[in-house]
Amino acid sequence: MDYSGILESIKPGREEYQRVMELSESLVECINELAARMGIDAEAFLVGSVAKGTWLSGGADIDIFIHFPLDTPEDELKEKGLKLGYLCIEMFRGEAEERYASHPYVTGHIDGYEVDFVPCYRISNASELRSAVDRTILHTEYIQRNLKGEQMDEVLLLKQFMKSTGTYGSEFRVGGFAGYLAELLVLHYGNFEGVLKGALSWRPGYIIDLEGHGTCGDFQEPLVVVDPVDRNRNVAAALTLQRMAEFVTAARNFLRDPKPEYFRKPHYTSDPGEILETIEKRGSKVILVSSGVPDVPADALYPQLRKTLDSIVRNLENEGFSVLGADYWSDESSVAVMLIEMEVWALPSYRKRYGPPVWSRRHSERFTERHERVWVEGPRLVVESPRRDRNAVDYIKRLLSKPERLKMGKHIRKELINGFSVDFLENTLGSLDPEFLMFLDAFLNPWKAIRR
Repeated sequence: MDYSGILESIKPGREEYQRVMELSESLVECINELAARMGIDAEAFLVGSVAKGTWLSGGADIDIFIHFPLDTPEDELKEKGLKLGYLCIEMFRGEAEERYASHPYVTGHIDGYEVDFVPCYRISNASELRSAVDRTILHTEYIQRNLKGEQMDEVLLLKQFMKSTGTYGSEFRVGGFAGYLAELLVLHYGNFEGVLKGALSWRPGYIIDLEGHGTCGDFQEPLVVVDPVDRNRNVAAALTLQRMAEFVTAARNFLRDPKPEYFRKPHYTSDPGEILETIEKRGSKVILVSSGVPDVPADALYPQLRKTLDSIVRNLENEGFSVLGADYWSDESSVAVMLIEMEVWALPSYRKRYGPPVWSRRHSERFTERHERVWVEGPRLVVESPRRDRNAVDYIKRLLSKPERLKMGKHIRKELINGFSVDFLENTLGSLDPEFLMFLDAFLNPWKAIRR
């Protein structure tokens, strides 16, 4: 397949490339000048996809790491690193936002770009590691040394393919491939198609060890890619089995019938009528559980939503309701939604309740005294027990009214205590966010991401 047209649409043009690089260099220079003027022993270093030349057009996030000597106290590193970042953002008339990963960093919104200023330690190898971010400079240097010029285009093709098939992004919400992982896969397999063909051989526990560190047995994740610069780290640790399997399937579909559409996001509708029609054809019901959003980072929000949703689903199944699928969504500012597609959402008014074995005389007599209509099934006494909630919506409402019955994150628990809503989708369709409706379409039609 000829990829020239695809590359033309995803590769930064000369003007974009020059603008991003000039801004990046100016920011690095600014940090270094500020550090020298203030007598701070620190140096800025451009890292990430911009430094490696592997960013997709329109998606340049500029990452600048400010590294300090290893003997710098951690509190001092954080304080001075953040101060340098804030001052630089101010000098470029940007807007600052403090965030937190393994330790605090500051993000600047400058000239339409998002720029992260991250304090870290100056290390020469992974044995000196003090925090998770310290190895990022080593990652950048490794790719710069080993990735050939023509392979940069192959990385772009792979990243775009992953984005379009919903398998790109190592954050918890996605559980997919990180950019550095995509670069290492191209290094290992040679080019974009080589990665796709190689993926057809993947099985859970598949191992890639570019530098022959031999530490593969230390990892239990579905895919193991030993970090070339840190033998004790699996670069694919965040990749879930679900995303790995989806990527393998998308690769197989593409190799069987290569189409440019695989490099474009699938079309998802935001038309409530179309979505309702899909659900009616399926003969299922979708329940939405909505709440506010706690003031926590996204990486803390989504695990709590996942934990809460899993607990709700387990309780539904234990009660006798049958769940086809479930997922969660948030605009990360005002609303969080858990959606549950039900196969069985209404139950009979009575359920069977099994009592003791008939030969357990004392317990059998007591059971019979408490209940009128008792019969026998096999060795056990059985009675009809009135069901408290026949409707899945009513059951979820009762569950959430006593959140101590559910396993959930403390921040989501507070939001649910403050208020929640539970209803069938068809009763709320007209008021839903278009972005959520597209997410809902993707939930109902997961095949769209991996086959064109």
